[in-house]
Amino acid sequence: MTNTTHFGYKTVSEDEKVHEVAKVFHSVATKYDVMNDVMSGGLHRLWKIFTIANAGVRPGFKVLDIAGGTGDLAKVFAKQAGPSGEVWLTDINESMLRVGRDRLLNRGLLTPTLLCDAEKLPFPDNYFDRVSVAFGLRNMTHKDQALKEMRRVLKPGGKLLVLEFSKVAAPLQKPYDLYSFHVLPWMGQKIAGDADSYRYLAESIRMHPDQETLKTMMEEAGLERVQYYNLTAGVAALHTGIKL
Repeated sequence: MTNTTHFGYKTVSEDEKVHEVAKVFHSVATKYDVMNDVMSGGLHRLWKIFTIANAGVRPGFKVLDIAGGTGDLAKVFAKQAGPSGEVWLTDINESMLRVGRDRLLNRGLLTPTLLCDAEKLPFPDNYFDRVSVAFGLRNMTHKDQALKEMRRVLKPGGKLLVLEFSKVAAPLQKPYDLYSFHVLPWMGQKIAGDADSYRYLAESIRMHPDQETLKTMMEEAGLERVQYYNLTAGVAALHTGIKL
């Protein structure tokens, strides 16, 4: 019997979800950053700055950026880790990874890039000082397995950072839903020529675990000192955990 999961609000087979998520990001890759700026009013850049500050990457660090897409985090981490460090940009989607790789190269950053699945990371145990995933966890089919893999590749004392859309504060729920399900697909059609992909993105946010649930999932994956920071009234949240 084929296992099923969610693709937005639809119930699909796990294999179908992988295929459908890939289609979404193949479609939006070249317009991804423009749409993020429009959708969030540029706030996603502030959320990423906050994440980078919490990462505390230092010269010589080994860093893994999962679902790194267009390379926003990897670009800064590579500069912070310096020539003695090692920063990997990875993504399961080839179109997104190509955009990220090219942007890093255009900035003179020879950072290794790798097409890989976060649920089966091709790295040894206890290898990285930091692992980050920004706006990628909600698209993964087996989030629990992905979190275990992220913990596995961390060194003892290493930190995982998960930046993701989350559950917005109750007073903002109705206007946020109106924006997400009506304005966002309209903008997706106008800017990227793709309303359906942005409708899926809105639905995927609603299906993602809320702040407390994700905190528990990270603890169940074996991470310690798990905490989270609500950003912009919970529109996004940064979760961090340590491997002890």
